Amino acid sequence: MPTQAKAEAIEDLKTRMTGVTTVFLAEYRGLTVSQLSDLRKQLKAVSAEYKVVKNRLARLAITSSGAAGLSGALKGPTGMVLAKGDPVSVAKTLQNFARTNQALVLKVGVVDGQMLEPAGLKALADLPSREALRAQIVGTISGPLTQLVSLLQAPHRELAYILSQRGAAAPAAE
Repeated sequence: MPTQAKAEAIEDLKTRMTGVTTVFLAEYRGLTVSQLSDLRKQLKAVSAEYKVVKNRLARLAITSSGAAGLSGALKGPTGMVLAKGDPVSVAKTLQNFARTNQALVLKVGVVDGQMLEPAGLKALADLPSREALRAQIVGTISGPLTQLVSLLQAPHRELAYILSQRGAAAPAAE
């Protein structure tokens, strides 16, 4: 039977997980308090949150969520990264931090209900940002449309050019 404090911790974690689309688990063994603080600041900049969790309480909290598949990875000192926004920016932030702080080990993640192993998390971090993908789509669509508009304007442009040349070549009537 969990104590009142444990029950409150479980409810707090359930509340934090409400509406979350991305959950990553990371082992933080070997990181200093200042490094963890720096990680929290970097994650906050991309609208994510880092929470150190007790494995047993986290298992109880995630059983009712879409991240129930994470239960098997809750071993050792574990931190949860929770995000409601863009999962690519969160994965990039974690990957960059893990490059400079080798003690942070990304275990597993869930993005929109899909489980990702460490290789999948790395692939997610290597994707272009959402804004870059949107720009590529707009460029792909606008290129052919610009060519079509130019092609449709060509006869009118040529007619105007011919008429202007003919008007310039005509002698002035007196």
